[in-house]
Amino acid sequence: MTIGFIMLCHTALDRAAEVARYWAERGYPVVIHVDKRVGRHRNGRLARQLSDLDNIRFSTRYRCDWGTWSLVAATQKAATVMLRDFPQVRHVYLASGSCLPLRPVEELEAYLAAHPRTDFIESVTTEDVGWTVGGINLERFTLRFPFSWKKHRRAFDWYVNFQRRIGFKRQIPAGLVPHLGSQWWCLTRQTLSAILQDPDCETFDNYFRRVWIPDESYFQTLARLYSTDIQSRSLTLAKFDFQGKPHIFYDDHLQLLRRSDCFVARKIWPQADKLYDTFLRGAGPQQPQAEPNPGKIDRLFAKAVERRTRGRPGLYMQSRHPNENWENGRTCAPYSVFEGFSELFEDFESWLSKTTGSRVHGHLYGPDRVEFAGGETVYNGALSNSAKLRDYNPRAFLTNLIWNTRGERQCFQFGPDDTQDASWFMTLDPNAQISVVSGAWAVPLFHSNLDFAAIRKEAARLQKIEGEHLNILRSPYAKARVRIWTMADFVESPMEPLQTIIDEINPRALRRLAEAPKMVDMTGFGQFLQNLRNQGMQPLLMGDFPAGDLPRPPGARRSRPYLVK
Repeated sequence: MTIGFIMLCHTALDRAAEVARYWAERGYPVVIHVDKRVGRHRNGRLARQLSDLDNIRFSTRYRCDWGTWSLVAATQKAATVMLRDFPQVRHVYLASGSCLPLRPVEELEAYLAAHPRTDFIESVTTEDVGWTVGGINLERFTLRFPFSWKKHRRAFDWYVNFQRRIGFKRQIPAGLVPHLGSQWWCLTRQTLSAILQDPDCETFDNYFRRVWIPDESYFQTLARLYSTDIQSRSLTLAKFDFQGKPHIFYDDHLQLLRRSDCFVARKIWPQADKLYDTFLRGAGPQQPQAEPNPGKIDRLFAKAVERRTRGRPGLYMQSRHPNENWENGRTCAPYSVFEGFSELFEDFESWLSKTTGSRVHGHLYGPDRVEFAGGETVYNGALSNSAKLRDYNPRAFLTNLIWNTRGERQCFQFGPDDTQDASWFMTLDPNAQISVVSGAWAVPLFHSNLDFAAIRKEAARLQKIEGEHLNILRSPYAKARVRIWTMADFVESPMEPLQTIIDEINPRALRRLAEAPKMVDMTGFGQFLQNLRNQGMQPLLMGDFPAGDLPRPPGARRSRPYLVK
């Protein structure tokens, strides 16, 4: 039994010549098709390089474009030359100029001799295909595709949509069941000659001329008509990424290629000298004979695709950044946001830092500057405290801060007077723990010496902003861990909410709070809210604050709760 190789070449002709010589010198005929876009000088140089080998032929050249009939026509012409000039050939192996044999060709011959009537061609019905990229499966057989997807994309899309609107559908020739699969196959002489010499060949060819990407469907479909034994798999290792682009193999993929046990691999980087030396010139140990099994390395490719498409949590890559929700997590680590706490407690940041061991900042989104912990002007990753730089991209500022300080819990203050552009971002971030004491922004106003008319106007503005912010936090799409207390409820019993927050920040501590932060003086605050009401401003977010100093008199006894069994 003899194998014949067809090579479709368009670049790296020197490497293609090495591979063709490898096969031809061992007695296996080769037919080479060189893309017509390759200049005469380069094509002539390739012919001269191989002129000493009498079992190499060159077929009629076609100008080949991706996804068009020209690739099938070039394969047909090369296959015709192979069957005509080399009658001893019993299997025909289709490869490209960037393919590289991974195992001695004698092993391939022995393998095919053990399967003399088997065609190795990936051939799957359109219903079972999961790898097509572009949204077209069965429609590639029922619509017309006269325009190149790569060269005339707008015309391609317009014509596809036009055919869909008018309900146009092509008739699939009788007896054909459309199949798809890899372009790289190995067919028996019997099956290949039956496809090329079929009496309805002209009808089939005319039909497939307007099929999208016919090189992945022509032989895959017609082989089903004539083959007596199809193995729906390719003997060539060809991997593709999530966009349908082929993976390129480099020198550092040597061990990976050996593990696949495949006979041929595509696509090899032309400058991968180590790969060509190893597999063509026998440098390094040979692997024992084994069944081709590219599935052994699928896990590594799946992991590579996941890393490319998802990346690491909270790390934004150029390929994903313009597309919202393509990121693998908005931030890389949990963080805590406190709203209203620094207004209610004196020196709250220091107390929280001491209690939890976290890095506690002031108002990172403050109107005047970024209040980094310790009053720093430049923080990890060269983050500036400039409000102007921060507000250029508030969301990126937060993701950078969390990424640059990963391994350390970040906590910061937030309020209605801060830049609000990050509200939705934090709300949709599962890493965010947001604790809110609504209405606490009124405490600084209460202690201010401003004219009461100005206080009333400012209170109305801040209440409106916080109300919109609370609506965002209560959104059904929220993914952050959100806790909201009215100021009246929180002031009545602050220890329980504080304990809950601390336990979540540092769950391993499991100890009760021994020291609470000192609350600011609230004497007269209830009357302050009443004065706002009297002036026509309705404070809604503070809860049920009476006109007295506190929602509950300090000496009042708590009633015992009912016990329900």
